[in-house]
Amino acid sequence: MSSEPSIFFSDVNERQGSFLRRTFVLGGLTTLGGLALTARLAQLQIIQAGQYATMASNNQFNFRLVPPPRGRILDRGGVVIAGNRPSFRVLVVRDETKDLDQTLDLLGRLLPDTMDRRRSIIREVNAAPRFSPVPVKSDLTWEEFARVNLYANELPGVMADMNEARYYPFGGAFAHVIGYVAKPNDRDIKAIEDRGEQVPEILYNPGFRIGRQGVEKSFDTDLRGEAGGTRVEVDARGRVVAEDIGGSRPAEPGKDVVLTLDADVQNRALEVFGEESGGCVVMDIRNGDILCMVSAPSFDPNLFVGGVPSHIYNALRDYERKPLLDKAINGVFHPGSTFKLTTSLAILEAGVNPEERVLCTGGYRFGSRTFRCWKPGGHGPQNMHDAIKNSCDVYYYAMCNRAGVDKIQEVAKKIGFMQTYDIGVGNQKAGTIPSRAWKANYNRNNPNPESRVWFPGETLSVAIGQGDVNVTALQLAVMVSRFANARKAIVPRLIRSVGGVDRPSGADVPDLPFSREHLEIVRQGMVAVANDVTGGAYRQSQLGLGDIQMAGKTGTAQISSYDRRASRKSSSVGWALKDHNLFVAFAPVDEPRYGIAVIVEHGGLAGSTAAAPRAREIMRTALLKDPELLERIQRPPPPAPQASEAEEETFGVAPEDPDGVVAPPVASEPPARGRVRSATSGPRPYLSEPPR
Repeated sequence: MSSEPSIFFSDVNERQGSFLRRTFVLGGLTTLGGLALTARLAQLQIIQAGQYATMASNNQFNFRLVPPPRGRILDRGGVVIAGNRPSFRVLVVRDETKDLDQTLDLLGRLLPDTMDRRRSIIREVNAAPRFSPVPVKSDLTWEEFARVNLYANELPGVMADMNEARYYPFGGAFAHVIGYVAKPNDRDIKAIEDRGEQVPEILYNPGFRIGRQGVEKSFDTDLRGEAGGTRVEVDARGRVVAEDIGGSRPAEPGKDVVLTLDADVQNRALEVFGEESGGCVVMDIRNGDILCMVSAPSFDPNLFVGGVPSHIYNALRDYERKPLLDKAINGVFHPGSTFKLTTSLAILEAGVNPEERVLCTGGYRFGSRTFRCWKPGGHGPQNMHDAIKNSCDVYYYAMCNRAGVDKIQEVAKKIGFMQTYDIGVGNQKAGTIPSRAWKANYNRNNPNPESRVWFPGETLSVAIGQGDVNVTALQLAVMVSRFANARKAIVPRLIRSVGGVDRPSGADVPDLPFSREHLEIVRQGMVAVANDVTGGAYRQSQLGLGDIQMAGKTGTAQISSYDRRASRKSSSVGWALKDHNLFVAFAPVDEPRYGIAVIVEHGGLAGSTAAAPRAREIMRTALLKDPELLERIQRPPPPAPQASEAEEETFGVAPEDPDGVVAPPVASEPPARGRVRSATSGPRPYLSEPPR
């Protein structure tokens, strides 16, 4: 039998003292606990009452961001070229569905096309924040919208509403210049983080869109606006039970961006290109405003707003005419004979007399090689005016090394090439104009020393816009606009205003560093191209707008060798091997207003066949849109002067004394091959009427 352990006190007072100590300790601990509890309650109820009231309210109310209406993009006349439209959509909230797969199965019966995107929908829903609605399909028809609402009770976590979607009313006409919008992706988030910036919370909203390419991308921050939000009451499971109107904040729309483009000119340009590939730029030569910047073929940016299907994107990407490439600013081409305007100016700046003649017999022997003119039989004696009018290659072969390749590059830079322009749109190519230093740098890693030496024979190809000369349609438009202006180094302007604040004019620039006389000589050659009956583009340059005339220059850029083919016109030449077709021009001749550059990629032989007729139609639209020029066109012609009786008798009759007329000198023998002096000198008068 075991016994319980016992404690024996030898003294009653000792036992009583031990009890009192334990009572005191326990009482003290109880008192301290009470004081601590009282202090904590006082802190919670008095000191931190506001903080915990806010936390309790936040548990009851959620603030959900609302994407703002995106700012509009307008043309120069206020026509909306990128706006917003109402759109019915259906959304899914993952946390409110009992079974996501079952919900999508039921939804697929109502909207069969959602089954094609099932995997991507599940991926987007799982990646979305809790209780955040994810769009499953946008742009529902009224019948689809009504059908979803009819079965809403059988679709937990599914809702249908109306929101604003980005809309491009002109389809592909402005696709390259304004771009499009799309959902932010992981690369966008990472790019912001790499810049050390805080990622805006609105970017995680499944319905938010950001700019891709063009104006939409460059001015994305201005176009976004400020996100708003709705304050909603939720239950313990986070489901919305009510909306607190007073606690909601309206979204602030983005700023409007007004462009210098003209919707009518832009649409006409894409229309006249038809199935052809290329680019076109039209500029106001007075202030640099770009009225048209088209790349063809184009694509419909509306397809990209909700996410373009992969098979459509692959078709656009793989098409040989490259509809996704912006051929106005990002595609580079050999300028062909349009570059002869720049070469002519370089030759003049080098001190060459423009009346010095070169005999064109169809070819030019340089070293061991014969460089052919485009006209096999030759043009005969040519001065600079004739060489521009007839686009004589031999003249430039003979004269180009009088200036040298470095001088040609120097003039080319000053006239607008080898540079990009701050027009508010990136993704521009600077192109190439070679020089001795350029070649040495380009081949710096080549062990052969001769590869870094520029040879005079290479200048011959540069002079006619071939070889390593590569330019963009925008640069060609700048070149022709500077020739037409003849005073200012005009720069292009695409953005007129942002949020009502005007952008600087393209006319606020220095003067051109060229002689006015030299510029006039080149301009006279352009006038002859389009208005002399023997000019290279006479028939294709007649505008039919009263007394308004156009001056221009054709160009053909060869992109492959024809040594093994019967002819450059051979039907065996496929599209990708045909020459590029170019035309640059300005109008009116007497009071220049607009400059244009047209490139038809693989358009065929001769710039007058494909590019010039299209440039004429686009220029007509620009001229007819100008109120001042329209008034001039519609003005009745002045009455013909009344001839006197004496004049009527002798009009059109040869003089009675033919011996009194001095006949022009006739050469007794053909001029020697090479350069000969002309009997006349000085610039030709500025033509206002076609020579007869």
